Amino acid sequence: MTKGATMARELKSARKGPAKAGSVVVFLHGYGADGADLLGLADPLAPHLPDTAFYAPDASERCVNNPMGYQWFPIPWMDGSTEEQARDSMARSIRDIDAFLDKVLADEGLSADRMALVGFSQGTMMALHVAPRRPVQIAGIVGFSGRLLLPEALAADARVKPPVLLLHGDQDPVVPFAEMGLAETALKAAGFETHSHVMPGTGHGISPDGLSVALAFLRHHLGA
Repeated sequence: MTKGATMARELKSARKGPAKAGSVVVFLHGYGADGADLLGLADPLAPHLPDTAFYAPDASERCVNNPMGYQWFPIPWMDGSTEEQARDSMARSIRDIDAFLDKVLADEGLSADRMALVGFSQGTMMALHVAPRRPVQIAGIVGFSGRLLLPEALAADARVKPPVLLLHGDQDPVVPFAEMGLAETALKAAGFETHSHVMPGTGHGISPDGLSVALAFLRHHLGA
């Protein structure tokens, strides 16, 4: 551990799925939400992924704007934090998520290629940042309604290149719809297999058609 680095914080998480799973899906929630906000997606997905365990951790930090929820990092223009605070918080959350993913794989007795990440909004930002920088490639990333952070650093930083599915509502008032195209362009330029799906008439959320496309992607890449 380098000087000044801190230990990863253990993330609390609920689990759904069979006692002995052959694959895992980890949901990363958005700003001001919690794991339970996304774990409900396991219910419509599980019948089609019967061998899969679903995890949905809470971020370690309470959200400044919604103390009942959590954040992976603060957002300066929304909560009055500084850019330095946001960077430091994100760095800690990266360590938290990495440690959590390692623990899930160890607990389930699975290799990285049996894991997929599904993010929403700020959770998508974390999934797209963390997964390419891990030492071993996971099965895939599904990102709803988010953006790619630091796209200029992706090509140099990426250690692995898991396939990516991006989904975004074309009426999103929170994270602009254009972010999906920007992320797709940067990911493809860095050599990632990348697919995208527009959720017509959808705001900052997950539509039934988007969830169906995500399910097909997960079934394909987890070998279901």
